[in-house]
Amino acid sequence: MKHLTPLVLLACGSFNPITNMHMRLFELARDHLHQTGKYRVIGGIISPVSDDYGKQGLAAAKHRIKMAQFALETSEWIRVDPWESEQGQWSETVTVLRYEDLGYENLAPCPLEERTQTPEMPADFNGYWKMLSNDNFEEYLKALDVNIALRKIANMLKPDKEIIQDGDHMIIKTLSTFKNYIMDFDIGKEFEEDLTGLDDRKCMTCVTWDGDKLLCVQKGEKEGRGWTQWVEGDEMHLEIRACGVKCKQVFKKVQ
Repeated sequence: MKHLTPLVLLACGSFNPITNMHMRLFELARDHLHQTGKYRVIGGIISPVSDDYGKQGLAAAKHRIKMAQFALETSEWIRVDPWESEQGQWSETVTVLRYEDLGYENLAPCPLEERTQTPEMPADFNGYWKMLSNDNFEEYLKALDVNIALRKIANMLKPDKEIIQDGDHMIIKTLSTFKNYIMDFDIGKEFEEDLTGLDDRKCMTCVTWDGDKLLCVQKGEKEGRGWTQWVEGDEMHLEIRACGVKCKQVFKKVQ
């Protein structure tokens, strides 16, 4: 697999207060950069302005910092940096960029040189995987506007996965007694995906590596559609998403 350039996302602003969309912008930017197949986002920084910014109705920096910290307390990759808010005058964005450039190596516990190395094959998905659990699938299908008859059929199935992984080329077969579905793609290359049999929509899909996980972004009619897949021991985990709804599936490898 080719080298991916590590990036840190930085957002400067008043954050008065921080909103869900502020956090969503980080996710959208990260997904787009990963989709190019050239970059790997290793962290995100929110940098609220100081009290001297002069905006009418601006809450005290200490309160804006605290609100942002509460909003991001469950995030594993975005943090709040109070440095800009502690300055005695308004700081230009380029000044903040220079400051963060000196300190961004502290974003992750591992040394920078380790984070910039990408193994030839981050994870091995090859093999046959039998489904163990399928949590919240009904709500996921509702988010896709799948009709009730098809939802009832889908909820009775326990589809298996057969995966053929050859470098950056992958074939993922979803197999069931009702319908088989095959994804044949190259990692990092966008393609048109035909989801006939599920919700009968088409998406522009791109699958990239996110560390040792596969990250799929499906751009189409439904917002936030995609999935993340990773291996833990002899289990494969799959989180599928659409319109803010998540479904978690777990598979066990068949020897």
